[in-house]
Amino acid sequence: MFQSFTAPSRPQDGPPRLSALRAAMRAQALDGVIVPRADLHQGEYVAPCDERLAWLTGFTGSAGFCIALADRAGLFVDGRYRVQARGQCAAEFEIVPWPETRPADWLRAACPNGAVVGFDPWLHTPDEIETLERGLAGSGITLKRIANPIDPLWADRPAPPLGAVMAYPDSLAGASSAQKRQDAARALGQNGQKAAVLTQPDSICWLLNLRGADLPRVPVVQALAVLHDDGKLDLFAHEAKFDGITLDQGVTLRPAEAFEPALRSQIGPVRVDRASVPVAVCDLLSEAGITIAPMQDPCLAPKARKTGAELDGARAAHLRDGAAMAEFLCWLDGQAQKLLDDPAHSVTEIDIVRHLEACRSATGDLRDISFDTIAGSGPNGAIVHYRVTEASNRRLMPGELMLVDSGGQYLDGTTDITRTIAIGPVGTLEAQCFTRVLQGMIAVSRARFPRGVAGGHLDALARYPLWLAGLDYDHGTGHGVGAYLSVHEGPQRLSRISQVPLAEGMILSNEPGYYREGAFGIRLENLVAVRAGTAPEGGEPRDWLEFETLTLAPIDRRLILSSELTASERDWLDSYHARVRMSLSPLVSQTTRDWLDKACAPLET
Repeated sequence: MFQSFTAPSRPQDGPPRLSALRAAMRAQALDGVIVPRADLHQGEYVAPCDERLAWLTGFTGSAGFCIALADRAGLFVDGRYRVQARGQCAAEFEIVPWPETRPADWLRAACPNGAVVGFDPWLHTPDEIETLERGLAGSGITLKRIANPIDPLWADRPAPPLGAVMAYPDSLAGASSAQKRQDAARALGQNGQKAAVLTQPDSICWLLNLRGADLPRVPVVQALAVLHDDGKLDLFAHEAKFDGITLDQGVTLRPAEAFEPALRSQIGPVRVDRASVPVAVCDLLSEAGITIAPMQDPCLAPKARKTGAELDGARAAHLRDGAAMAEFLCWLDGQAQKLLDDPAHSVTEIDIVRHLEACRSATGDLRDISFDTIAGSGPNGAIVHYRVTEASNRRLMPGELMLVDSGGQYLDGTTDITRTIAIGPVGTLEAQCFTRVLQGMIAVSRARFPRGVAGGHLDALARYPLWLAGLDYDHGTGHGVGAYLSVHEGPQRLSRISQVPLAEGMILSNEPGYYREGAFGIRLENLVAVRAGTAPEGGEPRDWLEFETLTLAPIDRRLILSSELTASERDWLDSYHARVRMSLSPLVSQTTRDWLDKACAPLET
């Protein structure tokens, strides 16, 4: 079993830890400190030893930060996490809506003139700190670099991870590490740069065709690197992780503690991604007089555009995963029917997580789940990133919705799928909202768009059916997905704030939703890949792009108000279901094959 169900934090631990932090602040003459979710790699996922925000506040979401002052403590979280944060944190932590409330504005209102706020320069990016400093200009509030204030207080802090590294086959990557490094080095030379600092583990793993085991759910090795303009690379990590691994010629493994001296010895210009490197990296380079060339991580764009081999792997992984999902959904429908027949029958959220993981494990190819399964029944479905624990575990109840968001890590691909399922007949409101969410997902799936269009241009397609009813959701419509890497990958997104043009080979999620706090949650998610498109008859001969849907699993027809769909929307869904049935039927049990025939039948008009 990959997933556990113990509560990761306790609200009552927060107040005494906050008091200890405030004592440390007074000792250093600080009026406040910033405690982020991030580690020095600035990724979404952190090792247990870096979960400082959770240790202090109890909040375990993947995005947010706390600003602790002498008399106030603000926990800044976005719309995905506010319900969760209120349940995980003690009253001493004020839940601040972010990004609607800028941290600079909150500090201006909360701090006296002349206040000094400390931050760990290894845990914040230059862009982040400079944005905050601009917001504080003229306020008299200053930011000060400090040693991490949480670490001395965290008595039982876990040790850093030492997961084993594995070589990733070139046949699945579609290019060798040497090819990738030469391409990246060529880009450095074209920009007049002598080297690039790499701090994101998934970039380093992609570049070197390596995978690791330092983080749960994400097969990466935590490391740092300097790539040179001749294609050689210095890799900084704990040597024990690489036992039995032969690195390519031109890749030199060095101890992690050699990273700082290596930065000081570089010959500039040195490329750094100001959105992801720590402030401390820029400080070290500047102190050594080395010219900094601010520019995006050279691995991000090519990593996002999957090779043909990676796309073939993704298709194979989704076919395998789809069969596992079909077995699971068939089982869940059977459990729902037992519940309707016998109110004493019991199936819980934990039962659902365990059975789904068993279905994936039965493929024989599951390496890990790609994130902790979100299995929210009834009101728990409205918690966007809900994680069931033994304390929160609910029984399924007739008439409720069940939201299941899950994924698998397979050697040939990473999957992420969400389905919302009716547990018996549900109300008209639920069906209306589900139908609008489905219409949004179909709109994105059918999108045809010219080259140069970014995710921010397409996000509204998913929301428009909800907007017509005065409804919306507080998360992006889609995120990038890696190839046996992180299930959340940039720079591509389907989001209002994304300006990254979409290009062939990019894989994204397509996941509109609707959430009514205290009642239900709805989300539907398929993964899609960008591919070359064609203009319809009579259309202009532009450079068109479109989406290929990778995910294969039925969508609950019982929740669809067919009369509210257009003919083209019904045609898309019927065609998708016909493809699901044809693709999955040979791979599943006879019971599930019979269930698929009904679950994928054409809609009645």
